[in-house]
Amino acid sequence: MKQRVHLITLGVDDLDRAAAFYDALGWERAENCPPELVAYDLFGATLGLYPRAELSQDIGADLPAGSGAATLSCNQADRETVDAVMVAARAAGAEIIKEAHEVFWGGYGGYFKDPDGHIWEVAHNPFATLGPNDEFQWNGVTA
Repeated sequence: MKQRVHLITLGVDDLDRAAAFYDALGWERAENCPPELVAYDLFGATLGLYPRAELSQDIGADLPAGSGAATLSCNQADRETVDAVMVAARAAGAEIIKEAHEVFWGGYGGYFKDPDGHIWEVAHNPFATLGPNDEFQWNGVTA
């Protein structure tokens, strides 16, 4: 298997509510989705919102609400943008878990939960600069 993630699917309790949350963050929906799925194209991957009950049925196992032991992270070009995203998340209905703050390793970030309990980190990593399309690589984008 190649080292790639192409689709991240979040199980949600109310598809319309979940989509309204991500829409309020300024995300644009992908076109031509089936009615039981909302998708947002990312650079090189897609975030999908899918009813948790249907996802549980597809997998064949019960799925707890929220993120469990995982977080989704969205890096920003600077601290000011981190702060702006946290403000937008709060306005969209997110529960702020940890306000943006300086992190021990030299970065800056905060955490919020979306309406279904999925945990997002919004961060600025001064040691991993983003590429021209905001793409992220651990050691920075060089090309």
